[in-house]
Amino acid sequence: MSVITETNLPLKIFKKGKVRDVYRIEDKLLLIVTDRISAFDYVLDEPIPYKGVCLTQISKFWFDFFKDTVPNQMVSSDVDEFPDELKEYREVLYGRSMLVKKAKVFPIECIVRGYISGSAWKSYQKDCSVCGIKLPSGMNLSEKFDVPLFTPSTKEDTGHDINISFDKMKEIIGDADAEKIKQLSLKMYHDGTEYARKKGIIIADTKFEFGKIEDQIIVVDELLTPDSSRFWPADKYEPGRNQPSFDKQFVRDYLSSTGWSKNSQPPHLPKNVITETQNKYFEAYEKITGKQFTFQQISKEL
Repeated sequence: MSVITETNLPLKIFKKGKVRDVYRIEDKLLLIVTDRISAFDYVLDEPIPYKGVCLTQISKFWFDFFKDTVPNQMVSSDVDEFPDELKEYREVLYGRSMLVKKAKVFPIECIVRGYISGSAWKSYQKDCSVCGIKLPSGMNLSEKFDVPLFTPSTKEDTGHDINISFDKMKEIIGDADAEKIKQLSLKMYHDGTEYARKKGIIIADTKFEFGKIEDQIIVVDELLTPDSSRFWPADKYEPGRNQPSFDKQFVRDYLSSTGWSKNSQPPHLPKNVITETQNKYFEAYEKITGKQFTFQQISKEL
């Protein structure tokens, strides 16, 4: 197993994202999570070794956890079960790839916020609202909402996603699908946070993505990972301040501390920041799955 920043497989590319490379494989897709890391809409020069393996295995765990709540796109994460044409790329695919069903993906990011942090906190400080939802005055940074907020946004291919109202979401994808997806998002957030809290993690917020195969709604992409969520250590939680985290907030904080303008190529990550970030991803995997992150262990499970 090696560090992967670029896949460059001689296959038909479907999409290349900041972190994921997706290829067409007959009527399915091959989703590969690289070790690239992005922050503030930039892909950084330095990778976080084996981050892609952590993210893939955490998503795999949650897909199985929620299989009775909502179907998912995963066909297999075992390279030995992939089509024969992919076997020669085992070193690239091992631990960090999934063969998935191709779905018509809704152009919506379904964000659920259980605590006030990040952009929600900045918005609240301006007018006591988050994504158009009016909130009581006097809330503190990192405080838990009485009821989680559903705050959808558009999915933009370039630039920033745009926050939209639930009514706008219904205009874009239709009332019935919007209502169903909102219900599923809140249900998964509730059940996922209940489980994670028992494992010592607060999931402050997260995003879900959904697609449709014929008339069936399925969950796609990643699920409750440190890249799509804010993971806080429960034993260190204290409202009124920023929280330590198991996610890439550590990288964001470092970049912000350098005085970088966020309008040019980001500064390089020093070795200690890379190592500490890697350890946070490993710890998140271990807390969520209850298993040690070793390549031997991953090998046994694949």
